[in-house]
Amino acid sequence: MRGRWVLTWGLCGVLALSLTLLWDRRGGDFIATASSVLATVVGLFGVLSVWAWRRDPRRGRSGTEQLSEAEGALARLVERQWRTEGRLRQLFDPAPLPVVWSDSPRDGVCDHRELIGEAVSCRADRMDELAAMFRRLSRGRLVVLGEAGAGKSTFAVLLALSLLRARESGEPVPVLLTAASFDPARENVHGWLCRRIAADYPALTDVDTYGPSAVEDLLAGHRVLPVIDGLDELPPSSHAAVLAALNDTLDTHAPVVLTCRTSAYTAAVDGAGVLVGAAVVEPAPVSASDALGLLRLATPPGPRQEHWRALDGHLAEEPQGPLAQALTSPLMVALARTVYADDHGDPRDPSELRRLPTREAVEDHLLDALVPAVYARARSQDPAGRPWSPERAHRHLAHLAAGMQRQGTNDLAWWQLYRWVPVSARVWSRSQIWAVILIALTLLGYGICGALPGLLPGDWAATLWYLQGAALALPCMCWYAARVAERSAADPRRLLSAVRTAVCGGVAFALPGTVIKPPVASAGWYVFGCVCFMGFAYLLVLHSAGLPAPPSMPSHGTLGTRRWRHRLPRAAATVVVTTVLSTAALRLYSYAVVPKAPSSGPEGAFWYAPDVPWMYGLAIGLVFGTVQALLYWLRGTTSTEDRTDPVSTVQADRLVTLVSGCAGALLISVPYGILVVLDKGATSRGFQGDIALSWLQSGLLGMGWTGLVLTLAACAWPYYTVARLLSAARGRLPWRLQAFLADAHRLGILRQVGPVYQFRHARLQERMARHVRVPRPRTSVTGARVTAGR
Repeated sequence: MRGRWVLTWGLCGVLALSLTLLWDRRGGDFIATASSVLATVVGLFGVLSVWAWRRDPRRGRSGTEQLSEAEGALARLVERQWRTEGRLRQLFDPAPLPVVWSDSPRDGVCDHRELIGEAVSCRADRMDELAAMFRRLSRGRLVVLGEAGAGKSTFAVLLALSLLRARESGEPVPVLLTAASFDPARENVHGWLCRRIAADYPALTDVDTYGPSAVEDLLAGHRVLPVIDGLDELPPSSHAAVLAALNDTLDTHAPVVLTCRTSAYTAAVDGAGVLVGAAVVEPAPVSASDALGLLRLATPPGPRQEHWRALDGHLAEEPQGPLAQALTSPLMVALARTVYADDHGDPRDPSELRRLPTREAVEDHLLDALVPAVYARARSQDPAGRPWSPERAHRHLAHLAAGMQRQGTNDLAWWQLYRWVPVSARVWSRSQIWAVILIALTLLGYGICGALPGLLPGDWAATLWYLQGAALALPCMCWYAARVAERSAADPRRLLSAVRTAVCGGVAFALPGTVIKPPVASAGWYVFGCVCFMGFAYLLVLHSAGLPAPPSMPSHGTLGTRRWRHRLPRAAATVVVTTVLSTAALRLYSYAVVPKAPSSGPEGAFWYAPDVPWMYGLAIGLVFGTVQALLYWLRGTTSTEDRTDPVSTVQADRLVTLVSGCAGALLISVPYGILVVLDKGATSRGFQGDIALSWLQSGLLGMGWTGLVLTLAACAWPYYTVARLLSAARGRLPWRLQAFLADAHRLGILRQVGPVYQFRHARLQERMARHVRVPRPRTSVTGARVTAGR
């Protein structure tokens, strides 16, 4: 509310200053006319602002029925997502491993028994028992501990599915989240939970259906059960801070589930205390009979069962041998099942495991055998559908694992892939690349203007003058935007940041002209005019597309007809605001920069028409308002059944990038085209439509490239595409990266958590990363995380 009033009074101040500067240039008739127009515009703007404020459905809170609908939609989306993921992870084929979970025997890791409730004990393969165990907890809080490969993530998935399968009215909806995306130094727990849920399930951000505060109100009403997986994936210095943040931010009766390695959690408890009101469970070792029983059931009946009987005899003879110790880990049992039990074409003999001397050797053997076995089997079953040989697939996955290890994360987020390539990871290097692309496209555009019939020939002197400023302005804006993105976790599309970046670009644009040869006598007026006009042109693009820096999250949206009512008032207000600003900018620029000053033009010329600046300002406002409405429509349209996955987020961000790029080229060229019409029309009477049309085309083919490049620099898809192609050209990644990752996910090498992929287990990532050495890029992001594998 305060920001709206500041913007309103700021616009009035800009217009007042503009009229004061123009007082000596015009007579009383002009002042009277301008004052009338000013009063009309400000009055209309005030009415529309109040109307938009009162009618904007994003203000206020979600209703009771809307929250109930949002809760039901979230439950359906979560259950569908994790049932699919459970099938790909083979959690129910033939059945979950019967791991027994019970109260941790360690002292000092859990709260008082009076606050927790009765003793906890359950089996992971009994879904009803899992749900009943959790419902008996007095505060609905649980900490799941265990060593690497103990099945903590699997337990979290099974718990969520068991609660959703028999979910009762009023019970919270379990939502699985990875802790790796939480930085307690930059945001609080509540803000992080709201951000992650909205990003993973964008359907809940549908204001018309669920209201403006659905996610926030569901969390505040304890109607969401956050299942936070992998506290140990954060840097060790953050473990205690996260635990303290959970205790300080969440209500003590707010339900929460947290998984972590035992050693990491005990260290965090020493620094921050226990998670208040939470029971703490740990798994019992898997027995050899349970492990072999699952492996036998996963193997089709026939001669291959003899291999498991022979292995059963070996385990009976050496109950404490290397193989028996390795099979106490649920991860190793799952790997043995994938490598040996699922191989139908050319089955491997599991008796080779008996010859390995140590538990570590058995585990390393299973980790190393996973990828070759899975891809060899898949290619034999479908040679045409799998273009990657086992050797190529292993090499690509090894490079992925090594890159993730270098970045200190277990999340493979495609929009962060640019950090893996030095040329795109460094701010100045990618800024210079954008400048080179801009110069090449602008020269091409002006060349087309001179070559194609029907377009006016390009003025090469003006072209060089423009390129000098644009080639310096773009890197400066990219650098400033990167600094803003690194210092602040706020939304990079905030208006104030866009204004500052646009001013930075306007000043940089003016610098070459002041040094070489200003087009007017006063360099100060020249700089001021460039800041007003070019800064305004840049602001049109920045406000629409965002700051020219790699975004922290990809854009989502689709073309549709949902949520159109509340966009009309905002579009109308945008038209009025842009009209006021564009008129002021055109007036100041025309007196400061355009060589033909108004006083030098012939009496009665087109330039002297008192309604021309307002008319063209209105044209800019109409174009900008329409484009803004389209972009808001595109980014805000969601389906009631939307949930994110890596492929859909790539497609959505690509759509937003292409549409925004076209919009940016149009927005930045409209003021330029109008300015050219004003300049060239100073010697002719009346409106010259042919001149306006052809020079507007010249503006699109000349200055429009700046808007396009500026928009591309603000979206995730261009950075991802460049990094993907460069890595593929070096043989590190496949050319069709998303198809390769989706295939690896279907084969069980990767797992999917929202819009990111992870390796099946952190130990698999660590093991595969040892097979390749990837140079460490010098990223511009401070505080790189060094992650311990889970």
